[in-house]
Amino acid sequence: MHDPGPLRADGHAPSPDKEPAGSDNWRTTHRLWSARRVPAAVAACVIGVLAGAALIDVVAVRAGRRAAAWRQEVADALASRPVDDVWMLTGAALAVAVGGWLVVLALTPGLRRLMPMRSPAKVRAQLDRASAAVLLRDAALRVPGIRTARIRMGRRRILARADVHFRDPQQVKTDLTAALGEERDRLALSRPPRIAVRVRERTH
Repeated sequence: MHDPGPLRADGHAPSPDKEPAGSDNWRTTHRLWSARRVPAAVAACVIGVLAGAALIDVVAVRAGRRAAAWRQEVADALASRPVDDVWMLTGAALAVAVGGWLVVLALTPGLRRLMPMRSPAKVRAQLDRASAAVLLRDAALRVPGIRTARIRMGRRRILARADVHFRDPQQVKTDLTAALGEERDRLALSRPPRIAVRVRERTH
């Protein structure tokens, strides 16, 4: 879990609607951007190897040597194969896929497991999604009548499934929704997800 900012005495981050006095400096943070080191390193290595090999062969040809067999084969294949050849189409599709993947990586922040929180100015707090799900599950298990609870934490929705072994399931659902809403507010998320609750009665 990343730095959640100041905590209350009970260990929870202050709720956005119950921020401490002087909270004018609190702000809504945005998602952090991933460094994308691995994709950048892979793309750089592949391009570097291919460009280096081609450059070395071009220099060798300029020095009076014959072109490498692989470059002659590639040049002959590109010159002789029709545009609708299966290998030409496969290569073009692969190039488009790799290029599209790199564009998506460049235009999206990544780090989907982290959720931005409201935090004081000059502080960027992020909450791990799995940690938030654990806190919500604990809150669900404190609701009377619930035997087991499963929480799926999404960016826009919190899906809670619970097994009820006593009490009226509809009343348990109402109480569970309220408990999850209160716990969600304590997380002080910049964009609180909506809550969806599903309960089923289990008597055995």
